[in-house]
Amino acid sequence: MNIQAPLPLDQTTRPLAGRVSLVSGSTSGIGLGIARALAAAGSAVVLNGFGKPEDIAETQARIGSEFGVRVRYSGADMSKPTPIAEMIAMALDAFGRLDILVNNAGIQHVAPLEQFPVEKWDAVLAINLSSAFHTTRLALPAMRKNNFGRIINIASAHGLVASPFKAAYVAAKHGMIGLTKVTALEAAEANITCNAICPGYVYTPLVEAQIEGQAKAHGIPREQVIRDVLLSQQPNKRFATVEELGALSAFLASDAAASITGAALPVDGGWTAH
Repeated sequence: MNIQAPLPLDQTTRPLAGRVSLVSGSTSGIGLGIARALAAAGSAVVLNGFGKPEDIAETQARIGSEFGVRVRYSGADMSKPTPIAEMIAMALDAFGRLDILVNNAGIQHVAPLEQFPVEKWDAVLAINLSSAFHTTRLALPAMRKNNFGRIINIASAHGLVASPFKAAYVAAKHGMIGLTKVTALEAAEANITCNAICPGYVYTPLVEAQIEGQAKAHGIPREQVIRDVLLSQQPNKRFATVEELGALSAFLASDAAASITGAALPVDGGWTAH
């Protein structure tokens, strides 16, 4: 009987050791949770996003010291192709490779379709969809060179279903799932996977601000805002956490997920099961 030798400790406890990840929109919220999970699994990380320089420097230092990995930062504006190209070049220059790309950067604007500001439409499409096209097209050559790549697109339950007044966001997230499928098909033979994660509501400081705002606007308790307003479409009546999304991202980035590609994975408490 053949008995398989146990994996070296680093491969079992830190399955992404030796890998390099880039996570757009990762200075706070979901993106930061994903960056931390990838670092915990052993990957070097390139952070991206806006914020106070001192806060970003602290985040960068904390991830590096907590998980013992190298951490770089790019302030690239994800609405513009040239800074995106400079960010990818910086990552390749710093680390010599790019194994894991997480397209997380996104913004939102809510308005009726006939009143939707054109400039807001353009901004949402640029950051939520076009940025993923630019990062992907620029990262693929390096991934093909190493015969390994993991591209994870953070879409939304709104990539699978629609809601009123979110024309640009819904269009962009549906487009991101389409881009995910095309990328998966084109890169499959190069050991490169591409998947979309489709969260419902995730508890972040931005969502907490929405809860407080809605409670004041409607004069109702925050618990009622959570259950009857924000989570009205989520059967489990609870927020997903950034840790849950980080854990799923780390799994999709690992060798264990080599056969999962072209998938749109709901993390929405049953929202899209309706």
